[in-house]
Amino acid sequence: MTSTIRTKTYLERSKAHTNPAAKKLLEIMDRKQSNLCLSIDVTKKENLLKIVDAVGDALCLVKTHIDIVEDFDQDLIEKLQELSEKHDFLIFEDRKFADIGNTVAHQYAHGIYHIASWAHITNAHPVPGPGIIQGLASVGLPLGRGLLLLAEMSSAGTLANGEYTKTAIEMARESNSNRRRNNPTSSSTSTTKTNPESHSNVNSNASANASSNSNFPFVIGFIAMERIEDRFPLPLQNTQGDTTTPQEEEEDFLVLTPGVGVDVSGDGLGQQYRTPHQVVFERGCDVIIVGRGIYGKGDDLEEMKRRAALYRQLGWEAYLQRIGSTDS
Repeated sequence: MTSTIRTKTYLERSKAHTNPAAKKLLEIMDRKQSNLCLSIDVTKKENLLKIVDAVGDALCLVKTHIDIVEDFDQDLIEKLQELSEKHDFLIFEDRKFADIGNTVAHQYAHGIYHIASWAHITNAHPVPGPGIIQGLASVGLPLGRGLLLLAEMSSAGTLANGEYTKTAIEMARESNSNRRRNNPTSSSTSTTKTNPESHSNVNSNASANASSNSNFPFVIGFIAMERIEDRFPLPLQNTQGDTTTPQEEEEDFLVLTPGVGVDVSGDGLGQQYRTPHQVVFERGCDVIIVGRGIYGKGDDLEEMKRRAALYRQLGWEAYLQRIGSTDS
């Protein structure tokens, strides 16, 4: 069964989302005509900021691995937030949390990085079970953040497939269903609840619509190689002749896909690449994640801009083809 999400526009989908981070990301994607996420895996603060500033206009999202930056300081976060406002993109910290709920809550809120205070989106492995979602949600929901579960990975030999992937989507559905039951009237127009530990100039627009009781869905999607709900659809319920469940109508997970490249097939370290057309049009994914394909060919910022523009164009054209639009 193929999801109808494939043929809906990003703007149409944004109107149905109640999670502020998901809603804002989809709005940015529509506004900038971009489904490109930059994976900025560099180890120096200056390089990170320089590259992001150079290619930011082509992006809807910037994905960081903040713990690899050797000269990390709070100034880096402040400047990254400024670039987020300047270029109109969200920030995704690729933390891949993988511990029990109590531990990940501390890792998310505290330590030297205070990830929840500046990253609109983060991600986690489903390995520890539902408690990891609950722990992260206790910190992220009051700030209007969103969580991605790692349902699949792009590396050769990954164990994240089959039953693992099925369990990831079941965990997401159960978590979000519980929140809807707890607050069936929650909407994206509710009042924001702020965290006193959050950074003073955190991008307020992303969390401005956070529910005061934080019962909007926290799991907004997956890191995956395809639209996995097509492979693991919701079971149909037959109630008084109605075979469509309310959850089915509401289900809309964002699918972000790494390992996207146009002129390589692998990197010698297990990474496997697919083209934007394969990822967005053929597999129904929403956001293409590109790193070295943009900045891995030298220090020329103009060349990085050119390559970012190319990936943005290819990703957007694949999306327009998927939804059946004739716009260019």
